[in-house]
Amino acid sequence: MKFPRSFSPSLRVALLATAVVAMSGCSTIGGWFSSKDSSKKAAKPTELAAITPTMNVAELWNAKVGGGEGHLGLRQGPVVDSGRVYAAAVKGGVYALDLQTGKAVWHHETKVQVSGGPGVGEGLVVVGGLEGEVIALDAATGAEKWTAKVGNEVIAAPTVGQGRVFVRSVDGRVTAFDSATGERRWFWNHDLPTLTARGNDGVTLGPGVLFVGNDDGTVTMLAVNDGHPLWDLPIAQPEGRNELERMADVDGTPVLEGGTLFATSMKKTTMAIDAPNGRPMWSAEHGGPGRPAVGSDRVVVTEADGGVFALDKSSGGALWQQAGLLRRDVTAPAVVGDVAVVGDLDGYVHWLRLSDGAFAARTRAGGDAILAAPVVSDGIVLVQNIDGRLTAFRAQ
Repeated sequence: MKFPRSFSPSLRVALLATAVVAMSGCSTIGGWFSSKDSSKKAAKPTELAAITPTMNVAELWNAKVGGGEGHLGLRQGPVVDSGRVYAAAVKGGVYALDLQTGKAVWHHETKVQVSGGPGVGEGLVVVGGLEGEVIALDAATGAEKWTAKVGNEVIAAPTVGQGRVFVRSVDGRVTAFDSATGERRWFWNHDLPTLTARGNDGVTLGPGVLFVGNDDGTVTMLAVNDGHPLWDLPIAQPEGRNELERMADVDGTPVLEGGTLFATSMKKTTMAIDAPNGRPMWSAEHGGPGRPAVGSDRVVVTEADGGVFALDKSSGGALWQQAGLLRRDVTAPAVVGDVAVVGDLDGYVHWLRLSDGAFAARTRAGGDAILAAPVVSDGIVLVQNIDGRLTAFRAQ
């Protein structure tokens, strides 16, 4: 059971609580919905405090690439390859734009409600649809190369490489297609828990292997050629008195750097893993539903409540916390230079110093919520909001 991340935090809790009540047979949960509940005031998003910028951030361009994500809880963001930005939206199709100028290179119109992607590689741009459609386009021209179908909606960006297109659907299945023909090569299933958060991210490609974050709190390594599982490792234990407390989803794409894989769980756990053999290197008690961002000496994660943490890359020890964005539905982070960048529910983009987590700058990318993690390429930070507004920034 999944609920849109675009719902407010309090509404998501209410819906999840209702689900737990229905499953457990309980008639009420005392205090949660009382008008006298003092937690209502605490549930409001933290008001942004004034800051003194220590860096200049310029908006380079913005472009409209569609819309329709408002109530679907999609973390739809762009991808960059060879100086082009590829972006898509539920209503709007797929766009290719010049990274430096934002000028449209091509636009592929489609009746498919594009909900996952784009993913790019091997001359292809691949997107998924709300009804399980998979569309592969020529990256140079936008012409359709092939189409395929999976059994459930696709809200994660497909991953392209090593002669395959890997599509993750919301039912926990990963399907591998031949990148040249679209022929299905294999699929792999992973059972879902009774209750999960809405959202999953793409899979991570390594040399001959694939890493998948699962809704039960585990990460699995699969063989690229046939989907055979090579190891399975719990990042967080799904412990608790009910299904809500046991939610441990690894919703963010794991990050592979050299031989180390970094994965984070909404159970407030982040782990560094020796990727070839699945051996844990360290585990930290901070983590969240989005992908981690890896810098030169630290890993940055966003927790579900909006707290942003930096962890020591070699040990997992907490280096700093930024608590000024609590309950603002903060995105997963990205790292550019010596800052980490996150977006929030009001379209603000926050630039945090990697050294200490202090606010270095604040910009805005329209007034709508940003759900997808910012994307960094060639020193440019790209942010896409749920209204399909794509904005490019550069720090001066």
